Amino acid sequence: MFRRLLLLAVCATLTVVSQSRLSVDQLMEFIRSSVKLGHDDRKVAEYLKRVKLSNQLDDRTIEEMQSLGAGPKTVEALRALRDASASLPKPTAPEPKPVYVPPPAPDSAEQGRVLAQATEYALNYSQRLPDFICTQVTRRFIDPSGLEFWRREDVITERLSYFDKHEDYKVVLYNSQPVEMAHERLGGVTSSGEFGSLLREIFERDTDTQFDWERWGTLRGRRMHVYTYKVPQARSKYSIAAGKDLRIIAGYHGLIYVDRDNSAVMKITLQADDIPSGFPVREVNLTLDYDQVDISGRKFILPLKAVITSRTGPKMLTRNEVEFRMYRKFTAESSITAVDIQTPDALPAEATKDQTPPPSSSPAKP
Repeated sequence: MFRRLLLLAVCATLTVVSQSRLSVDQLMEFIRSSVKLGHDDRKVAEYLKRVKLSNQLDDRTIEEMQSLGAGPKTVEALRALRDASASLPKPTAPEPKPVYVPPPAPDSAEQGRVLAQATEYALNYSQRLPDFICTQVTRRFIDPSGLEFWRREDVITERLSYFDKHEDYKVVLYNSQPVEMAHERLGGVTSSGEFGSLLREIFERDTDTQFDWERWGTLRGRRMHVYTYKVPQARSKYSIAAGKDLRIIAGYHGLIYVDRDNSAVMKITLQADDIPSGFPVREVNLTLDYDQVDISGRKFILPLKAVITSRTGPKMLTRNEVEFRMYRKFTAESSITAVDIQTPDALPAEATKDQTPPPSSSPAKP
């Protein structure tokens, strides 16, 4: 029954198209859609015999449609349309895409002011946090081949409470099944401490972090100052563990996104440096995004998503995608149980993507 309805819908679409006067762009879109949906070459050609064009079809466009997958009978019908449209006006050239020209970089004085305000923000970040409770969802992936052919291992849903400047984790769902388990018993690669410890360390005076202007960025519609940073291993506190007994302190570098309007740090990327050659963990990369969250009518900037990728040995890759959802005020009666919670769908990629278009490689034409 479903296939019959689909066939009727396809035929109806073709009928509407055949009764219309189409531009070459519309014809191209119709052919592209027909190929994608697997329409019969003979039927498409028959309907094209009843199509009239509003502008001229040329050989180059027919060749392009053929490269998209148009069948031989369809191509024959397109050539007939070419001949029938020879006296019509040529298609108008598409409007050129606007060229993105980034604003000029801030001068050294402005950069210093922004970094000073970001430092003040980072060092006092934890003091500004409210007591809250939220849902933390961790999707863990592995790839034994080392080629980023990811396979999802499991999904862990936890109750995360933040009270009196301390984090507490309790697993409530494992692969959508209710469980009662401590965070420490999960095994594999896990993470915690996304609520300010890394942010503070990067900006602490004793860390001696080197900052340099990189470019402008855009996150969730807001303009960002983007700086590179580097923390030397000698000043770092960033530890990497391999099993229970092996642990090192690594240097690291990455990017810092600072909101232009309020100097809040909204994104951190990190790549570990100086990992000893004999250490089992060969690479560690982290991306941490923050976003504005409403808790009891007040706005706070809190973690949105963290992605931690590591390579162990020559090939084994692991990736944790950690999302923080359903923030609410913490009270003595607050709780989240497996009965109350469902694992939300993953955030779309656009939620954490830098939306700034790349600068044009050539100047805009006047």
